Amino acid sequence: MKRRQLIGYAGAGLTTAIVTTLGLHLKADAQSSGLSVQWLGHTCFLFTGSGMRILVNPFQAIGCTAGYRPPRVEADLVLISSQLLDEGSVDGIPGNPKLLYAPGAYEFQGITLQGIAIDHDRKGGRQFGTNTAWRWQQGGINILHLGGAAAPISTEQRIMMGRPDVALIPVGGSAKAYNAEEAKLATGVLNPRLVIPTHYRTQAADDAACDISPVDEFLTLMQGMTVRRGNSDTIAISPNNLPENSEIQLLSYKF
Repeated sequence: MKRRQLIGYAGAGLTTAIVTTLGLHLKADAQSSGLSVQWLGHTCFLFTGSGMRILVNPFQAIGCTAGYRPPRVEADLVLISSQLLDEGSVDGIPGNPKLLYAPGAYEFQGITLQGIAIDHDRKGGRQFGTNTAWRWQQGGINILHLGGAAAPISTEQRIMMGRPDVALIPVGGSAKAYNAEEAKLATGVLNPRLVIPTHYRTQAADDAACDISPVDEFLTLMQGMTVRRGNSDTIAISPNNLPENSEIQLLSYKF
């Protein structure tokens, strides 16, 4: 998608705010309503809570995402980590949602969001550019979606990210996202209450055009951590049912 089109999406109805603290507090009436998280394939998720639908990383069904259904769901706000086709394809999204794609601090309908720049490769961003990790609070839940992060988390980035309740972390490797070992290190740095792995090989992959690994490699490295295996593509999360110590949550895609 051309940059001028992305700017067109982002320009209307969004207020950019410079912030010096990253508490990311919601309005009081949205603090404890809970959150629904739906996995739409790869790194694409729909977050519903606080009267808001936030869609992250819609993709084009090609390569590693060839067998997933295009994520054409209604949303109020769309966040993308980059303009790569597997995490930034907004064509076909119904309605007229607002779009955020660049690092920075934003406010949208009472929700404060922080886009945090982190390299999309292991070459200082020279290969795939900058990835935007997104942090916000919705339904009383602190969310961090790392997108296609591939570089170690620096001290400054760690401060900006805080301790997430839910962290969506890529685990399948390739040149543009964490492999299992790097994902383990990121999990240790962030210490989230719930880890949702993303960016891993499933039966959706076109074998000839997909170079990412299954989630099993990450799970093997994380032995000793509780793994929740859901039977659905959706999980309901509330501040009261979050684990105290880090656990892994797997969602089930219905092919």
